[in-house]
Amino acid sequence: MDDSSNPPHTALKDWLALLHAPGLGSRNFNRLLEAGETPTQLIAEPHRAQTIKLPGCDLCRYLQSPDWESVERDLTWLDQPNCHIIPLGSPDYPSLLSSIDDPPALLFVHGAPDRLTLPQLAMVGSRNPSASGRQTAQEFAHHLGQAGLTITSGLATGIDAAGHQGALEAGAATIAVTGTGLDRVYPARHRDLAHQIAEQGALVSEFPPGTPPRPGHFPRRNRIISGLSVGTLVVEAAKKSGSLITARTAMEQGREVFAIPGSIHNPLVRGCHALIRQGAKLVETADDIIEELGALFGALERPTTQETGQTDHETPQWDTDYQRLFKHLGFDPTPVDLLIQRSGLTAEAVSSMLILLELDGYVSPAPGRRYVLTGKTTDQ
Repeated sequence: MDDSSNPPHTALKDWLALLHAPGLGSRNFNRLLEAGETPTQLIAEPHRAQTIKLPGCDLCRYLQSPDWESVERDLTWLDQPNCHIIPLGSPDYPSLLSSIDDPPALLFVHGAPDRLTLPQLAMVGSRNPSASGRQTAQEFAHHLGQAGLTITSGLATGIDAAGHQGALEAGAATIAVTGTGLDRVYPARHRDLAHQIAEQGALVSEFPPGTPPRPGHFPRRNRIISGLSVGTLVVEAAKKSGSLITARTAMEQGREVFAIPGSIHNPLVRGCHALIRQGAKLVETADDIIEELGALFGALERPTTQETGQTDHETPQWDTDYQRLFKHLGFDPTPVDLLIQRSGLTAEAVSSMLILLELDGYVSPAPGRRYVLTGKTTDQ
């Protein structure tokens, strides 16, 4: 344990005891702090809680016999390497997060707590994105990470994971806010990714060790993702996507919201289009975000083409058949049967060409035996 970033156990035990009070939650915890009460005072004099209205929580009764067993479990977790607990009001607590309407009373952190004070951009989107959406998220995160932004997301499958991976590949910091205790990884398939994030950035949760994934935890996690960040980027989101909760929360917190548009026929971007109608900034390149945030952070720099890995590729010489096929491919997913019909090519030829184009990164598959251009240049 690094004593420089953690308060003494004797002071922290009282905070943790309150955290485990049934029905207290962060809003009631904040009511106590705003009323001038400290956890140590309340543990020592439980009757002090009687003067504060705490909906859904009988704190006085709980304080007669606090859950010290859970507190000891929390402190055992804290004693592991690179584990930290940061109370609200601590100098290490990120100031942007402390300014939201409902900041967590305590932050559990695995990794480097100083990463939480770096300029952050939240990146969210579909858990089941298209191949091009996943690629876009990874490339944006890579470019923005090299520009000096920390990429913050929720460790979920799809766009979240792509954002984390893009930042890691750029050698940038990335932060994952979870909806569980930090003694477990959800989803389990992201165990290796979580370890990489902890080494290069930080895992963060308001939930103590032992907390399993529950549906109600993830909307609460979303307010932390946006609250830590100066802005939120939505890459792909259907109309009822959970990532729209993060975007709306960011708007309510007075933070910037960015959205990447797409085809009007793609259901995975309808949520992005709705956000743009509501005032989110339309972005087409990572530089659009850097331009917008550059005034806030003079340290942001545009990476050179070489730095971002965006080198010029030698374009293959397409034969006549490929040229015919390309005329009928677009950024709207197109069924294979329609490509065969419009191009006049055989089914075998079209299938073979699509496989080669996918391997070379010019097209990506979409549900329902459809294909869409990725945006890689096909100029002859």
